[in-house]
Amino acid sequence: MPFLDSRRFALAALIAGGLSAPAIAQTPSTEPAPACGGDLTAFLEGVKQEAVSKGVPASAVDEALAGAQIDQKVLSRDRAQGVFRQTFLEFSQRTVSQARLDIGRQKLKQYADVFARAENEFGVAPGVITAFWAMETDFGAVQGDFNTRNALVTLSHDCRRPQLFRPQLIALTEMVQHGDLNPQTNTGAWAGEIGQVQMLPEDIIAHGVDGDNSGHIDVKGSAPDAVLTAAKFIQSMGWKKGEPWIQEVTLPESLPFEKSGLGNEIPASEWFDYGVTPRDGDTKFGNLPAALILPQGRKGPAFLAYPNFGIYLQWNQSFIYTTSAAYFATRLSGAPPYQKTTPEPGLDVDAMKQLQEKLDAHGHDVGKIDGILGSGTRQAVQKEQARLGMPADGWPTQALLSAL
Repeated sequence: MPFLDSRRFALAALIAGGLSAPAIAQTPSTEPAPACGGDLTAFLEGVKQEAVSKGVPASAVDEALAGAQIDQKVLSRDRAQGVFRQTFLEFSQRTVSQARLDIGRQKLKQYADVFARAENEFGVAPGVITAFWAMETDFGAVQGDFNTRNALVTLSHDCRRPQLFRPQLIALTEMVQHGDLNPQTNTGAWAGEIGQVQMLPEDIIAHGVDGDNSGHIDVKGSAPDAVLTAAKFIQSMGWKKGEPWIQEVTLPESLPFEKSGLGNEIPASEWFDYGVTPRDGDTKFGNLPAALILPQGRKGPAFLAYPNFGIYLQWNQSFIYTTSAAYFATRLSGAPPYQKTTPEPGLDVDAMKQLQEKLDAHGHDVGKIDGILGSGTRQAVQKEQARLGMPADGWPTQALLSAL
């Protein structure tokens, strides 16, 4: 998979709220941590000085920060992020609904010229953008009700992660300078994401496209602006035009499952040689590296994940979210529903904690004993399955718990 930008990945991990994702090494920052905490007026004066030093007019910064307040609801949301426990089948069946598919196809027709431009200029397939549009905000219907300026002031002033949010606050002042954001009225997600595809201010500044020729980049109110900005952003993360992202496959009875999982990419042609068969019959991308991903083990839905899948992981850290979003995009691009399967029953929270304790006792690093199937637990499960002679598909079951 392509290298993941550490800043974007860290924010995706935060905003995802502790969702399950593969472990990705991040390069530690050598820059000193930005100033945080203390008197709010003094803090905002420091933000102003930094923004002005980067070329934002003082008048625009004053306009952006006038009346800024700490939002305790943002801090509460940051401190109490929810834990994601749904399986792939549960989450994907809820989010990739027939109603959303129908609306998505209507949007593809309504904005056909915009999507054609997105594909021609940035190489991103219409279904990919539309799936994110649906997953993030239900096509713009639910964009968040937190004041964006106050959210970013709050998270920048708070000393937990100022290095992540202060740059976003500086970028917001630049959006105000351009007339693309009203700091008093603009609302979005609690962590500062804005618009119909929920993007951060730095990314909007870097990749914003005026799709409706209004003279402004309005990712909240303009679907063309949101679609084209998302396309340019996705391209910037390394999207390869004309290449797949995931492909549903069927599996033979016998397979070296220990080779499955993100981080274990081999040429897709080797998977085909093992008997892994694309449902659509398309094997022309056999030269590309691909990982066999099994969100609920070998008896659940199975996909080959190609390099473009790495862009989904930059967008959002959650393995379940990204796989669902990628599947959604294939449906909007013409693929049929995934095959009905009967995965082996997973473990409830208490049983998962017991499993993690046993895995930890066997020397595996599963992180916090929290009952969540994260990447560390999946990898440890796979290793223990292989050691015990079980199919090493990374899916924790009662049989594995009993064997340990």
